[in-house]
Amino acid sequence: MEMLQGADFWIGLLKIIWINIILSGDNAVVIALAARTLPPTQQRKAVFFGSGAAVVLRILLTVVAAKLLALPYLQIVGGLLLLWIGVQLLGDEDEGEGEAKEHGTLMAAVRTILIADLVMSLDNVIAVAAAAKGSMLLLILGLAISIPLVIFGSTLMIKLMERFPIIVVLGAALIGWVGGETIASDFVFKDFFAANGWAHYVAAAGGAALVIALGKLISARSRKPAAT
Repeated sequence: MEMLQGADFWIGLLKIIWINIILSGDNAVVIALAARTLPPTQQRKAVFFGSGAAVVLRILLTVVAAKLLALPYLQIVGGLLLLWIGVQLLGDEDEGEGEAKEHGTLMAAVRTILIADLVMSLDNVIAVAAAAKGSMLLLILGLAISIPLVIFGSTLMIKLMERFPIIVVLGAALIGWVGGETIASDFVFKDFFAANGWAHYVAAAGGAALVIALGKLISARSRKPAAT
């Protein structure tokens, strides 16, 4: 318990909490997008389970993140997954009726949250691990404290999305941006993007544009009345 009384411990804890506040913005957007079409009671469950599971994933990823990031093509696959998730979230329309359908939708929302957070957290956890300086207790405490922050952020985003639908589009664009960045950050592109820094932003912007275009296309097609 002596470590709990040291200034280094509390400074490290504050660093981890602050890092999580900064890095959890995109995760809150994903959770809000995935849960926004559910009924209110289902929304709360999706936010709670999704946020809690996401933090647990970050703890597990911290151990292996640095090695995973060095694997070629892994971030390309992860980035493509994020692009697909962004398109699905923007083009998705909730047509569920009945308790069984709602339950399935809840599971789908939590699954989407976990997949997106798994990809988006690979590089984020490196910053957290650096702040923890090898202390697993510090890491777990910092991430555990961040759970209510993510839940609050997700709940706030859902309310804003209900009031201002444009935020849904901006949120999907953010996921596409991160997806493009993730692909550009893959080990196989390291030399190219190191020599052409501008290309990194082109890839990110391209990901955002692709998600919006495909998401809007899917949404428009789903609204067309069936031909008779």
